[in-house]
Amino acid sequence: MKNIDNAATNKISPFKKLTTEQEQLVNDIISFTKHHLTQNHPAIYTVYGDAGTGKSVILSQLFVRIQKEARTQQNSVLYHTNNYFLVNHPEILKVYKEIAGPIKELYKKDFTRPTSLINQLDKQQQTIDVAVIDEAHLLLSKPDHYNNFYHDNQLVEIIKRAKVVIIVFDQYQVLRMKSLWTPERLQAITNQYPHKDYHLTHMFRMNASDDLVKWFNEFTNYKLTALPASARDHYDFRIYSDAEEMRKAIVQRNKEVGLSRILSTSGYPSTLDGGKHYIEEGRFKMPWDQYNYTVTPWAELPQTIGEVGSIYTCQGFDLNYTGIIIGPPISQTPQTNQLQVNLDRYTDVEAFKKRDDLTDPAEIKSLEKRMIMNSLNVLFKRGVYGTYLYAHDPLLRHSLTSLFKKAGFSLPKEEQ
Repeated sequence: MKNIDNAATNKISPFKKLTTEQEQLVNDIISFTKHHLTQNHPAIYTVYGDAGTGKSVILSQLFVRIQKEARTQQNSVLYHTNNYFLVNHPEILKVYKEIAGPIKELYKKDFTRPTSLINQLDKQQQTIDVAVIDEAHLLLSKPDHYNNFYHDNQLVEIIKRAKVVIIVFDQYQVLRMKSLWTPERLQAITNQYPHKDYHLTHMFRMNASDDLVKWFNEFTNYKLTALPASARDHYDFRIYSDAEEMRKAIVQRNKEVGLSRILSTSGYPSTLDGGKHYIEEGRFKMPWDQYNYTVTPWAELPQTIGEVGSIYTCQGFDLNYTGIIIGPPISQTPQTNQLQVNLDRYTDVEAFKKRDDLTDPAEIKSLEKRMIMNSLNVLFKRGVYGTYLYAHDPLLRHSLTSLFKKAGFSLPKEEQ
């Protein structure tokens, strides 16, 4: 465990060895791309997969292969094609740009945000050949004037400007109304064109048992179930009744192997105003993550062990160990094994901006609740070697610690 490679660039490195399935998928996407580049209408390849199923690794290798052929192989259909890799997430974009540095066929300018590319192409009155889009569930699906996006849907606009579009998508990582996507909404667009879909199902990121991953999924589908007997097999899964004890354990893991952080759902005071806003739970008091102006991802900055990470700083990244605070928006319904989402306790004001295409209050509520559970899902799927949980809601906290004991587990001595 001491020789863990913590660099995010190596987690999605184009030199990482792919599984047979991944290799075949990359080959299939390249064949699809080459075939459709010669057609006179756009085509779309969609890779569906939950968090941690290796989507970014596949795209990273795919794009290097595309660009190598585009820049060096004169006999390839891809030769001299104009291709871009897009991701609507500043922290992940930093990693891809860093990856591009040492690879001579990749340029940092190949990697950009969707809005930047759309506006740049319009300015130059140009189109491109291939657009590879990571985290397509973060694409805007309504105008966002604050970020200079004046159209209705980023995917639609990219398709208009490219011959082949390759996207990866996870419906359980949709977190904001301005990026509202469902499989149906996505397919309403992709089905208008020649398209191909592929579903990734194997969890690569977490060393957790399939049953524990399933338990996390049940949890984010509002069900509190018994912990599987395998919850701690080859995986350090813990439930704490004291957030401060959990913090100490994470600090210890960070000393041992690095890249271990406290994360939290919304539900605590937070505004990006340059000031510090704290999460307090009993003896526990830590500030939220600050806006990261550096080129280094948030979790790789040593000082962020003293901050609480959010979906905005950890989505798309691996962490070795996570201590997750399940905040006030998620509680247990008394006398049931059901969980509930308390929209009035959600403090991420940016998340639920009004949409003109949503008018049914019940549908809006249901989508908002789903997004809150999705944000917890994103946090649940970060920890490679271990996940520690603490719940704000007293009833849920009691139920979780009881389930932990009932499964025959106890916290290791060092932390008791």
